[in-house]
Amino acid sequence: MPERLVIIPTYNEKENIRDIVAHVLRLEPEFHVLVVDDGSPDGTAAIVRDLIGATPGRVHLLERKGKLGLGTAYIAGFKWALEHRYGYIFEMDADFSHAPDDLLRLYAACADGGADMSVGSRYVKGGHVRDWAWDRILLSWCASQYVRTVLWLGVRDTTAGFVCYKAATLRALPLDEIKFIGYAFQIEMKYRVKLAGLRIAEVPITFIDRVKGKSKMSANIFHEAFLGVLKMRFNIKAPETKA
Repeated sequence: MPERLVIIPTYNEKENIRDIVAHVLRLEPEFHVLVVDDGSPDGTAAIVRDLIGATPGRVHLLERKGKLGLGTAYIAGFKWALEHRYGYIFEMDADFSHAPDDLLRLYAACADGGADMSVGSRYVKGGHVRDWAWDRILLSWCASQYVRTVLWLGVRDTTAGFVCYKAATLRALPLDEIKFIGYAFQIEMKYRVKLAGLRIAEVPITFIDRVKGKSKMSANIFHEAFLGVLKMRFNIKAPETKA
């Protein structure tokens, strides 16, 4: 049975995708990679197809038509991973803002540490942000504080997108009911894990700003996250426990 799958959503990541996949494949124990590409016009998917031919069985590709959103890319990846019986499923960016070597520590937090979900965190002891302007760091930190206050989440890096899930955790969540597609998706996933009574562990990481390619951040992303948190607080309920 395959064990570990890293899901990497892409849109115009030809400058990064070959190197990030190669780095993940060098790790021990073995990781597989699923790239979910939203119709990148720069040829990202073609590069992934080359990697599939060079590493049979370890690299996989889901191609979608057009930019359908980060959240829907991950949901598609989660369903694919569960269908293929992976035991641990990871989220990671393609641009090296997440260090591939840290996948091992996220995995250990779930496989050995008893967590149902582990989060690569910038805002716990030992976590850092590198190459960001001070105002961006302040905005990100304040956003996490806002989310924690509204949702009583208990996670310091609420918008983090470097994550490991046990397969059982994803099976416990209503994936077809996930509402948000931008960065609010990351908040919603953590909130639903908490409401399901599952354990979240934060693992300190150093987050590095991308060097190659163009950032996907926009004002709409922050708008969705700000209003989305309020909608989560009042519209998402804890699942009913069976007697």
